[in-house]
Amino acid sequence: MEWLEVAVHTTTQGADLISGLLIELGSAGTQIADRADIPDPGSPGAYWEMYDEKLLEGMPEDVVVKGWLEGGENRAETLALLRARLNALQAEQAKSPLPMGTLALEVREVRDADWAESWKQYYKPFRVGKALVVKPTWENYDAQAGDVIIQLDPGMAFGTGTHETTSMCLELLEKHLTPGMRVMDVGTGSGILAIAAARLGTGSVLAIDIDPDAVKVAKENVELNGVADVVKVVCGDLVKGEAMACDLAVANIVADAICMLAAPLTRHLLPGGIFLCSGIIQEREQDVLDAAGKAGYTLVERAAQGEWVALCLRTGR
Repeated sequence: MEWLEVAVHTTTQGADLISGLLIELGSAGTQIADRADIPDPGSPGAYWEMYDEKLLEGMPEDVVVKGWLEGGENRAETLALLRARLNALQAEQAKSPLPMGTLALEVREVRDADWAESWKQYYKPFRVGKALVVKPTWENYDAQAGDVIIQLDPGMAFGTGTHETTSMCLELLEKHLTPGMRVMDVGTGSGILAIAAARLGTGSVLAIDIDPDAVKVAKENVELNGVADVVKVVCGDLVKGEAMACDLAVANIVADAICMLAAPLTRHLLPGGIFLCSGIIQEREQDVLDAAGKAGYTLVERAAQGEWVALCLRTGR
């Protein structure tokens, strides 16, 4: 199949908005190339040593968000709509506090194989927290004593661990999960959080996602990591579908969804249960805290990276 690869030049602050716009227009996933996501080679540390030193050389100077749209009869209409939306964002920049950059658009045709391989050059093994190491399936990594390795092929699903929202979830999981806990991962995406929970010693994990593509990818990653006996991946909705009683729930989604799920989730969390939630832009943090307070949670811990916040909440029951 032929695809249209669209690339929008923006800023770190505008990348998530552009990514959401491309998804809204039908993009089968997005890729964000941002030099800010790569640690400074001038200040080497535990993270930088796991990256290829030539990685920065091949990255664009500004932030580039790529998406892939199906070719076909509607391609011209979709591109026209994308250009119109970008022009509208450009016009709004004068009165908006969010700098969006040039919003220059590039378009090219690619084949399935080109698309499948194009983003892999930016995804390398990296460490999160004290022990977790996320390793792409196609990369080699010499494990160190105490490493807890998660092998991952994100495919078309979200969640590689490189984004602040996922890395904060992983760090909070490592800190608050104790062996034997029962865990629910709501909006599992690639399955990275469910796999991390299993590798950290949870008793059982129910991973839920409404996207069949994400469920397929998550199941493959669960098998790849040898934790299929611990992690069950299902396609559904926490509110209407399958759920289980659990000691800890994690949701790396968006603020609105967290607000909506906070109360229903208390029906499944055991007394004193923990809810780890991320994907919260700073401007929406208070909305989430308000919804959590009404549902009976208390705040245990707050983490912040860049524009994003993650919260550790505990049920009051």
